[in-house]
Amino acid sequence: MRKAWALLGVYLAYMLEYRAELFLWALAGALPLILLGVWTEAARHGDFPLGPGEFARYFLMVFLVRQATVVWVVWEFERDVVEGRLSFRLLRPLDPFFDHLAAHVAERLARLPFVVLLTLLFFLLFPEARFQPEPLSFLLGLLLTALAFLLRYLMQYAVALLTFFSERATAVEEVFFLLYLFLSGTIAPLEVFPEPLRTLALLTPFPYLVYLPAALLAGQEVRLFPGLWVMLLWGVFFFLLWRLLWRLGLRHYAGHGA
Repeated sequence: MRKAWALLGVYLAYMLEYRAELFLWALAGALPLILLGVWTEAARHGDFPLGPGEFARYFLMVFLVRQATVVWVVWEFERDVVEGRLSFRLLRPLDPFFDHLAAHVAERLARLPFVVLLTLLFFLLFPEARFQPEPLSFLLGLLLTALAFLLRYLMQYAVALLTFFSERATAVEEVFFLLYLFLSGTIAPLEVFPEPLRTLALLTPFPYLVYLPAALLAGQEVRLFPGLWVMLLWGVFFFLLWRLLWRLGLRHYAGHGA
């Protein structure tokens, strides 16, 4: 616990040095707020399963969930391997997994004031999105958001370990990001998907990274089960993949003279 608090304090101080950059990162995740205007206008003139107010609340929660679950570890890890900095990290009695995780958590805390500011501005622009969340749904949504962040981190860290073998793991991540963008509920809620595509999407980990926690936070009726079990199964899969690739990757890395 002392190591965890020390790492969190160091990275929080580091992140606070780049407050202006953090604000730009928060703005960079504003795609759901842009899509909100498109879908609310479409709902006023078309037949959709959600009304304009429901679309507004959903995309607001998508914005907040994506702010809490953004991950960039694949770019950091790839640079560590390519530039040889991983060798110095391996000298420390701490798995780099937790080092990068602490940096991500600290960045969430440093980003929080900007996210609150953008949310208040959003409420001024879209008053129809204001609502009183149910306490139980809100707490479950927060819990699922935390689980979604851990799953997203595990997925990207497992991809990052491919750098041991290819040195360009970011190319694989870009393919994953396309699937994430279209299947996670970021572009549109799963209710508007065709039934076969929605069924297929729910078998992948992507809807549980955005759609499930966002829909819960927005007060929509969602099925927690079997969704939660699918989410946990994918988490176990990527956890085991992380451990396997880490062991194999270290042998390969050491074999190249590191």
